[in-house]
Amino acid sequence: QVQLVESGGGLVQAGGSLRLSCAASGRTFSSYVMGWFRQAPGKEREFVAQIRWGGGMTSHANSVKGRFTISRDNAKNTVYLQMTRLKPEDTAVYYCAARDGSPWYGSDLASDYWGQGTQVTVSS
Repeated sequence: QVQLVESGGGLVQAGGSLRLSCAASGRTFSSYVMGWFRQAPGKEREFVAQIRWGGGMTSHANSVKGRFTISRDNAKNTVYLQMTRLKPEDTAVYYCAARDGSPWYGSDLASDYWGQGTQVTVSS
């Protein structure tokens, strides 16, 4: 049974930092792309960042570029999202996702697996 379990969310003041973790289990993810998405109240889910599990590719949404960094630890089967200089508009539920093969692009959010989400709230 494949599981993606997010953790690390919470309440933080604007300008602060958080690190989200996504622990993956239940299969081999070597051919997968792992991603972080977020959904704010009343808004559609949007892409945040992605990384190829086997290495060689990362990308970040323009809205978080320079503030957020995606990384992975193969030994721990875990993907991270380091978030710095947080803004109130970063408030959302953050989801981890996995997709076999091609990276996400544009409005395409199709994924093979999703986590349950973790709440991030940034106060002003």
